[in-house]
Amino acid sequence: MAMSGGVDSSVAAALLVEQGYEVVGATMKLWAGEDDPFAAHRFGGCCTVGSSEDARRVAHLLDIPYYVLNLQDEFHARVVDNFVATYAAGETPNPCARCNEWIKFRAFLERADELDCDFIATGHYARIECDEDGTTHLLRGFDTRKDQSYVLGMLTQHELRRVLLPIGGIEKTETRQIAAKLGMAVATKPDSQEICFVDDGDYARFVIERAPQMAIAGPIVDNNGIKLGEHHGLAHYTVGQRKGLGIAAPQPLFVSKIDTATNTLVVGPREGLAHAGLTADGATWTQSIPAVGTKLGAQLRSHARAHEGTVIRADENGFEFHFDAPTGVTPGQMCVLYENDEVRGAGTID
Repeated sequence: MAMSGGVDSSVAAALLVEQGYEVVGATMKLWAGEDDPFAAHRFGGCCTVGSSEDARRVAHLLDIPYYVLNLQDEFHARVVDNFVATYAAGETPNPCARCNEWIKFRAFLERADELDCDFIATGHYARIECDEDGTTHLLRGFDTRKDQSYVLGMLTQHELRRVLLPIGGIEKTETRQIAAKLGMAVATKPDSQEICFVDDGDYARFVIERAPQMAIAGPIVDNNGIKLGEHHGLAHYTVGQRKGLGIAAPQPLFVSKIDTATNTLVVGPREGLAHAGLTADGATWTQSIPAVGTKLGAQLRSHARAHEGTVIRADENGFEFHFDAPTGVTPGQMCVLYENDEVRGAGTID
């Protein structure tokens, strides 16, 4: 059981114990802070020293074994380096999705094998259903306000057949009620919001320290290439951003493109952000690859609605998807394809 020290994973562990599973609790040590050895204790992330102590107390309450697994090298290579490289390419990364894909499921599953565990479990609000032939289906969580199936969209049959999601069928309010009834101190603990490895929330600083070229000033131009001003380093901007451009214009302007090759920021009106479709690479499919012409929903943010559209191309490497109505698209983010409430696959928008 992946135990973050939060209320969701704590209650998930309790439910598994109640159902008769032999549960082993484990916290993944992913990031120990930057220069300050106490930074990880002070800031509220999902893999900090303070969180691991909360998880340890819950494990003691449930009378289950508890381990801390060192996955820092894997986390740095797969998540942190990817985060910086994606920003340096002028795109907007999704580190939590990458962490789920490579660390909290694949690397964690390898550690579970070392401990002779049959399944891994997490406190995500999503559901897994299994057919008689063993085929699994990844579905949205019962609590639609907390649904986290989007960040699990890259899982395949290989992982899903060994994953348990104990709280996917209940609402968050019930989760907290269960924790309080069991006497868990984490019952009222707030949800973790910030990216765990950027302690102060200053993403630009974090990127610039590792990719100094992202701090170099350069031109801001409109869609016709006409210079409108100067930017302060591309690390400070993302596609769709409006505030902080420092440009006086008769209409609101938004970042429409980040050109790292020329160190140029391209801006335009809101309607210029809408696109007819997208292409995505690094595709994963929960089951079979959808046929060309299949009508699906494409979700582009963690808690956004899915946009209806049509599969134009799909293979083991990527896909092309056209929207029924033009939609804003951010390269570097994940596109998860849904058939009603079921995840069909995912890819990184390019």
